[in-house]
Amino acid sequence: MENYYIKFEKQINEIKNGDKKPRLLLQACCCPCSSHCLELLAGVFDITVYFYNPNIDDEEEYTKRLNELFRFTKTADFALDVKVVDGIYGPEVFFEMAKGMEDLPERGERCYKCYELRMKKTAEYAVLNGFDYFSTTLSISPYKNAQWINEIGTKLETEMEGKVKFLYSDFKKKNGYKRSIELSKEYDLYRQNYCGCKFSKRDTSSSVENS
Repeated sequence: MENYYIKFEKQINEIKNGDKKPRLLLQACCCPCSSHCLELLAGVFDITVYFYNPNIDDEEEYTKRLNELFRFTKTADFALDVKVVDGIYGPEVFFEMAKGMEDLPERGERCYKCYELRMKKTAEYAVLNGFDYFSTTLSISPYKNAQWINEIGTKLETEMEGKVKFLYSDFKKKNGYKRSIELSKEYDLYRQNYCGCKFSKRDTSSSVENS
């Protein structure tokens, strides 16, 4: 099994030894997951956060998460130069992707396809707008499969024919997830208890009811 954090550190060291700060498009699922990622990357990249999440179950939740990102990047010293782009809410794309997989358990094939959906859109946006790298905050979560995330990113880099590079990640490493919780408390960030989709919300509610 690949150690993607080691590969990430190697990339970062190579970039730091370069003569410019490259542009990174970072897909983000929410503000708490973004917090430590931005803290870690802000000194290395010119960062734009791409909030593309058609999986989120309703527009109110979508807007709440997006607004927290805007607030955080105007508040945290290390994130003041970070730009935020709204990928536009369009849940029909997610539901079309999820057809036939509605009853699958969390962390299965539907989740893989959801990672892929969001990361592909990010890679395409990165190419169209001249970014040097793309990545995602998803790997900071202990509930997300970092192997899948990095395999998808590597595949997409190939599909983009080298026009943008994928930044490897396993942001939960070295207490990354713990640090995101600390930052969430420090900045009083809205911290949701499910990934965003109606299926995750359903399964989370079911687990609570049965506990």
